Amino acid sequence: MERSIGNLTLELKRGDITKQPDMDAIVNAANARLQIGGGVAGAIHRAGDPELEKETRPLAPISPGEAVITSAPGLPNLNVIHCLGPVYGRDEPSDQLLANCYRNALKLADEHKLRSIAFPALSTGAFGYPTIDAARVAFAAIKEMSDTLDHVKLVRFVLWSEQDFETHRKVLEEILIQNNRSG
Repeated sequence: MERSIGNLTLELKRGDITKQPDMDAIVNAANARLQIGGGVAGAIHRAGDPELEKETRPLAPISPGEAVITSAPGLPNLNVIHCLGPVYGRDEPSDQLLANCYRNALKLADEHKLRSIAFPALSTGAFGYPTIDAARVAFAAIKEMSDTLDHVKLVRFVLWSEQDFETHRKVLEEILIQNNRSG
């Protein structure tokens, strides 16, 4: 599924975040210490070279909402952008912290003159953020940033499950319908 938001093309795709060779950067749903973990962080670190963890070590720790960038050793991308999303119900205000993840990742990608970036559904796994709410926050943050980006032109959401894909598709369609009504 592909749609336009501002100056960006936004894609939704089912699949594996580590297998996006056409994307300049992939986003890691990182932990504060930027170490190998479960879920997306584990998948990215396992798919990449051990050098990835060596690159992240001096950048840690990060706080919820923050993002840092490294190269992508052993992965088919130029960079990995590591974001720490909020733990739902603990890190507050969770919506602002989650939006900051998306904003900060997009800013880093743009500063590094990257044209494309692939996100997982940040904070929706072990961090417990409800997928529908997380999708609304994500798309709102991307829409807000869309006209400020000079280099990033393609944003892809790579969603592991059919249920996550369908939730994101429905939320995106709702947002586009609302925009058409207000525009």
